[in-house]
Amino acid sequence: MPVIALGTAADPFIESAMRAAILDAISQGYRQFDTAAMYGSEQVLGEAIAEALELGLLAYREQLFITSKLWCSDAHGDRVVLALKNSLSSKPGRHEYPTPKEELQPMDYKAVWAAMEDCQRLGLTKSIGVSNFSCKKLETIFSFATIPPSVNQVEMSPVWQQKKLIEFCKTHNVIVTAFSPLGAKVSNWGSNLVMDNEVLKEIAKEHGKTVAQVSLGWIIEQEATLAVKSYKKERLKENMEIFDWDLSKEDNEKISQIPQRRFMLKEDFVSPDGPFKSIEELWDGEL
Repeated sequence: MPVIALGTAADPFIESAMRAAILDAISQGYRQFDTAAMYGSEQVLGEAIAEALELGLLAYREQLFITSKLWCSDAHGDRVVLALKNSLSSKPGRHEYPTPKEELQPMDYKAVWAAMEDCQRLGLTKSIGVSNFSCKKLETIFSFATIPPSVNQVEMSPVWQQKKLIEFCKTHNVIVTAFSPLGAKVSNWGSNLVMDNEVLKEIAKEHGKTVAQVSLGWIIEQEATLAVKSYKKERLKENMEIFDWDLSKEDNEKISQIPQRRFMLKEDFVSPDGPFKSIEELWDGEL
């Protein structure tokens, strides 16, 4: 699994800009792309990959690792395989959100995970994993999985370091992929707290690097992978230039002291009618 992925969630979503960014990323060596049916980017990603093959930017499709995600409305045992087949065929369209009350069903982790395992056994995907799972929710999966999750994609940055979850995942051989590693300041829930952090600015100045490079480099040094988004060619290049230097012991100590804050609380997943009645219940207290 490639260490760095280009994220394809965007608001507003502009197809031409996304296609150009994907082609630029492939030409600069990106080999993993992060998408989801909910993002509405699967179709343009598939088209851009086909164009890259025609242009000779790729020798064959298998050079790429594509991460997609099962949306909540498809998280039922009888919908999983069809949802993945729809993703593989790159069908456009967006899900209705939030899910109407009358369509809410109890979350059946066991049935959904069994269907995810079927997807892998059928050869529809190389590997299966989870996203936004706490240690407790991962333990639930481990209790019945015959194919354990290979990855857990979660919010992670120097401002939300996920120390407990990182150690738990290492113990259970689950790769952690960090989304919003720079704070997702352009999203409706993101923040400038990463890019404006004085500790990170000081470390960046000492190394002749950018704050973004320090943040991404720190994530790599935690033995995690990451998904980061940019449409700008120079930023795509900058984000790949994090492998030729290391943070010092003193740097890591300073970063470990940064006050912590989760940006993405997902209050819209909390409902008296749904499986999670409070923010604490949604995240199992990992706040």
